[in-house]
Amino acid sequence: MSTVNLGMPAAPAPVLAPRRKSRKIRVGKVEVGGDAPISVQSMTTTPTTDINATLQQIAELTAAGCDIVRVAVPSADDAAALPAIAKKSQIPVIADIHFQPKYVFAAIDAGCAAVRVNPGNIRKFDDQVKEIAQAAKDAGVSLRIGVNAGSLDPRLLAKYGKATPEALVESAVWEASLFEEHDFHDFKISVKHNDPVVMVRAYEMLAERGDWPLHLGVTEAGPAFQGTIKSATAFGALLSKGIGDTIRVSLSAPPVEEVKVGTQILQALNLRPRKLEIVSCPSCGRAQVDVYSLAEKVTAGLEGLTVPLRVAVMGCVVNGPGEAREADLGVASGNGKGQIFVRGEVVKTVPEAMIVETLIEEAMRIADAMPAPGNDAQAGAPVVTVG
Repeated sequence: MSTVNLGMPAAPAPVLAPRRKSRKIRVGKVEVGGDAPISVQSMTTTPTTDINATLQQIAELTAAGCDIVRVAVPSADDAAALPAIAKKSQIPVIADIHFQPKYVFAAIDAGCAAVRVNPGNIRKFDDQVKEIAQAAKDAGVSLRIGVNAGSLDPRLLAKYGKATPEALVESAVWEASLFEEHDFHDFKISVKHNDPVVMVRAYEMLAERGDWPLHLGVTEAGPAFQGTIKSATAFGALLSKGIGDTIRVSLSAPPVEEVKVGTQILQALNLRPRKLEIVSCPSCGRAQVDVYSLAEKVTAGLEGLTVPLRVAVMGCVVNGPGEAREADLGVASGNGKGQIFVRGEVVKTVPEAMIVETLIEEAMRIADAMPAPGNDAQAGAPVVTVG
């Protein structure tokens, strides 16, 4: 019987397409664009004025693998909280500015790594581009020009009738040109839409117009399941063509979940080093054990394990032995027992009731023997692949 190698691929892992050539900028200590790794972002849900709660959530996001975090700044009180947050955060902080240009300058003065501006809803924005560009340049702060379908410049809505890909791109290119006229180039662009098809087309068009680094996002993607599907579909379509330098998965869910989904999308495309991956077979008439329960229990038991390890949880005697043998660690289950494989060799046979416990013990033993992972903040929850 032929088998497929399920073990972790040797570096460098293959990708579907070369990265698009974009200019490189800095968001604090994180490089974005060019040959820099694609970064994962999220946004806090706490009131920015509650400094302790916001810093606590940023710490949780950092632990989950978030590279850059955004905080909302809708008021003067929020702006006043920025210096403490920017200073104490372990990852770069982006201030999210709407409506009031004065908060852009406040965020720059507060020491934020970057500022996100939405030109479509900042009053008299075009008139202050020169001052914003100079202040950002003097402070070494980068910007994100964030064009959203829900807050498009009224002039473009009147021209196109709705937020079409052409409208989103025209807005982005226009605002980019205003900064470039003042010799400011340290910015990335996003053209977000809640429809993945519109969003993908907009980014494809924008990628053809210039070398700006691009921040990918499906805005208002929805609850966790729906938002994950929409984001994975849109990001996969773009990243598989090399388009995208930093991402944010927008979910109606705790922000840590956004980071987990974003991390796994990048790992699935070999755009971020894979960590723990669990391969498990689907339900079928050949299964002689409850594979769903086995996979869920193994996943829960290995939560937080960050080593590059592929674990196969198989429930039938047809494909199970071959696939378990080709993983780093695996089990082929049947007839009330499970054969435990480590790197292709059967190390023991255990009763069905001991499969989960044994797999977790063996995984921990293998992990302890591996070199400690680097401080790359790219760990996430286990990947579960149902094949």
